[in-house]
Amino acid sequence: MNDSPFDPQSAGQPPSSPPRSPASPFGGQAAPPSAASPTSAAPPSSSAVRSSAPNTPGADTPTKRLFDRISAEARRVYIGQDELLLGSLVALFSGGHLLIESVPGLGKTLLVRALGRVLGCRFGRIQFTADLMPSDITGSPIFDLKTQDFRFRPGPVFTQLLLADEINRSPAKTHAALLEIMQEYRVTVDNHTHLLERPFLVLATQNPIESEGTYNLPEAQLDRFMFKVVANYPAPQEEIDILRLHRDHVDVQAELESLRAVTSPAEILQVSAECSRVRLDDRLLDYINRIVRLTREWPQFHLGASPRAGIALLQGARTLAAFYGRDYAVPDDVVELVLPALRHRVILTAEAEVEGRRVDEVLTEMVRTVEVPRL
Repeated sequence: MNDSPFDPQSAGQPPSSPPRSPASPFGGQAAPPSAASPTSAAPPSSSAVRSSAPNTPGADTPTKRLFDRISAEARRVYIGQDELLLGSLVALFSGGHLLIESVPGLGKTLLVRALGRVLGCRFGRIQFTADLMPSDITGSPIFDLKTQDFRFRPGPVFTQLLLADEINRSPAKTHAALLEIMQEYRVTVDNHTHLLERPFLVLATQNPIESEGTYNLPEAQLDRFMFKVVANYPAPQEEIDILRLHRDHVDVQAELESLRAVTSPAEILQVSAECSRVRLDDRLLDYINRIVRLTREWPQFHLGASPRAGIALLQGARTLAAFYGRDYAVPDDVVELVLPALRHRVILTAEAEVEGRRVDEVLTEMVRTVEVPRL
């Protein structure tokens, strides 16, 4: 198993340990400071961006035990992709949604099905295609011959964990309908409002290697996703473990059905409310604000992050702290979430793209210039 940055045990690092690189979590790639960085905001030395707050070992809280139980049970059938699993759980307990960029065959459907059973939630999947209409996902009125009246037939969006596969293959009006539901947790048809059962988590995927027949999500709609996770291929040992399962003819379906529910929707909502009460110091609030605002001034970004990015960082840092067994957030929690919270909310300038720069490495350089508060 790789040394995942999401291992709760990492919360026990001594205070002298450097903070995690913002490029390491969630599939990002580390990048050293570049000579192309603007001289007006030259990155300081690495020690200047080192967290001054002690990364206090987390206590054995009920939230940490719940996180450990969920992870351990899901790991019985789902191998690797630590970033994807943790990103899904942080988004779920923060009331957000997840955009996943990955090539096919990385087990996203298996993850949703496993999480559905472990979390005790209903789950569903929609394959987005070019002819998918909004009513195909929301549902529509049908005429009931028995009552001689119209009644609403709920669509597949009426679930709790929804995999929206290849969302960018549908026309804009279709994924706009889903994004509206993600924001408001309800469907309105013929002036009648139908509420979705909470918790409600959407994991939308898009394929980075095929562009023909796709409709790119506009920036305003990308902003609705709390995080964007880049799922890479599994590590060599993880891929061997997957092959071993198939060599030994392990029935994945039977293993899925053997998973036990270790929590319930009611407990998820209760823990989510507790996560929202994790303490977040004013200095950490200012740290988040400076990171988000700097994206709007950084020369290599054509478009900076919206205020919603700061809210995503704030809520995500609280949930991450709770998963680590703390009732307060530290700068490392924010740093760990910078890439998934910001990478889909900024756009590189044409010059930066011509130079071959990547969003993750530019964000990494930018965050290193922001002084970490001492808590």
